[in-house]
Amino acid sequence: MSKIEVNTIEPQCGTTLTLGASGDTVALASGASQTGFGRTGTVDWVTTVQTSGFTAANGKGYFVNTTSGAISVNLPAGSAGSIVAFKDYAKTWDTNNLTLVQNGSDKIGSSTINAILSTEGGSLTLVFVDSTQGWLVVNDGVQEKALTAQFISATGGNTVTTSGDYKIHTFTSPGTFTVCSVGNVCGSTKVDYLIAAGGGGGGTCIGGGGGAGGLRASNGTSSGSYCAGPSPLTSPVCGSTVSAQGYPIVVGAGGAGSTSPSTPGNATAGSVSSFNSISAAGGGLGATYGMSGGNGGSGGGAGGWTTQPGPAGGGTAAGSGNTPPVSPPQGNNGGSNSINTQDSSGAGGGGATAVGTNSSSSPPRTHTSPGGAGLTSLITGSPVEYSKGGDGKGDTASGAAAGVANTGEGGDGAGNCSPGNGKAGGSGIVIIRYKYQ
Repeated sequence: MSKIEVNTIEPQCGTTLTLGASGDTVALASGASQTGFGRTGTVDWVTTVQTSGFTAANGKGYFVNTTSGAISVNLPAGSAGSIVAFKDYAKTWDTNNLTLVQNGSDKIGSSTINAILSTEGGSLTLVFVDSTQGWLVVNDGVQEKALTAQFISATGGNTVTTSGDYKIHTFTSPGTFTVCSVGNVCGSTKVDYLIAAGGGGGGTCIGGGGGAGGLRASNGTSSGSYCAGPSPLTSPVCGSTVSAQGYPIVVGAGGAGSTSPSTPGNATAGSVSSFNSISAAGGGLGATYGMSGGNGGSGGGAGGWTTQPGPAGGGTAAGSGNTPPVSPPQGNNGGSNSINTQDSSGAGGGGATAVGTNSSSSPPRTHTSPGGAGLTSLITGSPVEYSKGGDGKGDTASGAAAGVANTGEGGDGAGNCSPGNGKAGGSGIVIIRYKYQ
């Protein structure tokens, strides 16, 4: 082996210096480094396929397989000339995105938005230039697409509507809210929601009103300014964080109204509604005469009396609301019957924002004790009252009605003992709203 030791090699003529002949390999010794050559715009590709989140290294390219789910990659600290590259291994970036996460204050294309790669079979090479532009995409025509502000994309629901830049998924029966991808701008991983459980059934024979289904709702700031309802039920509650996956939706049925004038009657409570581990309890049952209201999201109204006197100490108790307890409360107590008088009315069921009205004997027998008020929300773009308590009735009061379907309203009690069936509670609902463009 020959050895030449020199400090400088220059061409004898002209300005081109050729090292080696065609087909030769010119290599640096192990441990040696080069300066002045610069990069050719290529990377050394890592042939171990990446299937979960990782931190990229300068000078490396990665094959990323998102078949099993979306993946986030942390970019290396940027210095001038740093280069990284990524390739969609299984052509699944359109279904499960690859997100490039900035390192500290390093920008991507002069933007502080993380880049989301969503092109099937796509590839991306980035070079770090300076603190002004940060990482720049050197593939022609893809810089703008990679850095476009992106938002939640989802499917599911019996009804999907749009209101301006917002999409609204309404579930009136069980289903799945499937988040296909989340966004890359502030707030684009949260959804606003309204969850109402099924209302309780009303009692019969001077029956109490059914309690409203429990109501859980966010304040509307995650998906845009809309009236979510009164404080403190919603104002402390931000939206629910979601990721790319399916979320089972449970929509509770309304409870049955009582069909038996015998004590204790046979009204039933409403059923639970839920989304993303947020549950609303079914409304408590409305009591028949001489009985106490049932506990639930909102409590059922107490039953009235047909004979005098009532129990020792007077009256029957309201059902307790916010059972089981959550914060802020999901509902209120039903009305009670503290009147030790013949023919006092059934009490009203509790509602989302107010307690049910107590029993009354004035005017005798024809009195209606209103249920507690619900919450009026504009989450769908139109005002709708959810989770109103059912009315309690005196024994000749008229106008008993079932709870409105898909509002969580409690069913009214029935005044007459024979015939006179308590009314069913309204079924629940789950509504999800988010910014989609």
